[in-house]
Amino acid sequence: MKLSQFGPGALVAAAFIGPGTVVTASLAGANYGYALLWALLFSVVACLILQEMALRIGIVTQRGLGENIRANLSHPLSRGFFITLVFAAVVIGNSVYQGGNLSGASMGLTGLFGAWSWQALGLTSWWPVIVGVVAFAVLWTGNARFIEKALIGLVLLMSLAFIGTFVLTRPDLGAFFRGIFVPAMPTGATLTVVALIGTTVVPYNLFLHASSVAKKWRSPENLREARADSLVAIPLGGLISMAVLATAASAFFGSQQSMSSAADLAVSLEPLFGVWAQYLMAIGLFAAGISSASTAPLASAYALSGIMGWSKDLKSRSFRLTWIAILCIGVIISSLGLEPISVIWLAQVANGVLLPVMVGFIWWLCNKPSLGAYKNRLWQNLLAALVMLVSLGLSAKSLLNAFT
Repeated sequence: MKLSQFGPGALVAAAFIGPGTVVTASLAGANYGYALLWALLFSVVACLILQEMALRIGIVTQRGLGENIRANLSHPLSRGFFITLVFAAVVIGNSVYQGGNLSGASMGLTGLFGAWSWQALGLTSWWPVIVGVVAFAVLWTGNARFIEKALIGLVLLMSLAFIGTFVLTRPDLGAFFRGIFVPAMPTGATLTVVALIGTTVVPYNLFLHASSVAKKWRSPENLREARADSLVAIPLGGLISMAVLATAASAFFGSQQSMSSAADLAVSLEPLFGVWAQYLMAIGLFAAGISSASTAPLASAYALSGIMGWSKDLKSRSFRLTWIAILCIGVIISSLGLEPISVIWLAQVANGVLLPVMVGFIWWLCNKPSLGAYKNRLWQNLLAALVMLVSLGLSAKSLLNAFT
């Protein structure tokens, strides 16, 4: 497979390895050592199953999931329910979570260059503005191949940074492989396991993947390349998450140090493992933040344009206005240090409802006669049932968090 054939899978990997994933994996390693690595392996498998169905729908129908929702749900109530959920979970949700993506990238830059002391216009930090401008420049090109290459580069940078840090911290390889292949559930770790899976299996990646493969590949004959793309990029993303967890386990588990954020992990590595470990961690955090800061607005624009019947040309006015709005909201939230709790609550509830609904919808589409020879086979339906159970668990956790 040629390098030029890779792309959409890297978008998915770049999207799910954001600051939230880094924080969740870091806290899992600090609190439970290597014991929860199996949850990341499971999350990668679940993600591969779900994304394969999404990419198959995108290539065979030559439409994204938003367009498929419009085409297959003719009843006004069902279509209205989907539009409301997608708008609340993907568009509004990504707007507020974008602040976290930019803050994560800013923490990485602060670790590399220090805090920017210039205070003006009431901003607590100027790093989010700089990161937002970079993301804006990448997306404004409207060139899908350029965006893919930029995000592939960021995924490779994250790989170098986080896996390099993992190597420098000299983890216990025996405990590492036991954690991957011997499932364990330490006391109090249940919600952490669900959170590790939830940072990898996310609704907006389904819209992003289906739309991006439909743009890149025009025939079902290309399904092999699309699957190969996913089989390389998504497990690489899982390996990066495992490296973060293992690094935190090496640095914090069983020690007297405490950790509350990924920034703590970066700072603590220098006296333990040398300055290069801290710099690599900061570079990885920056790459994770800016990759998610670029893919979240892109995914939202694909989702909203598809479900509303707007143009999905990356240079169209409606498409650009969607991702610009989300990027700007994220810059404001991150630069001013705002915490829009009520909006985050709404997004969390909508995400909790949307994930199993989207899994059910994709499962249904993959069994429709219109897909012909590309319908789900029995083993694929069994795997889809497993993913549905996972999505229901994630949904319950998200709603429990929101209402408690």
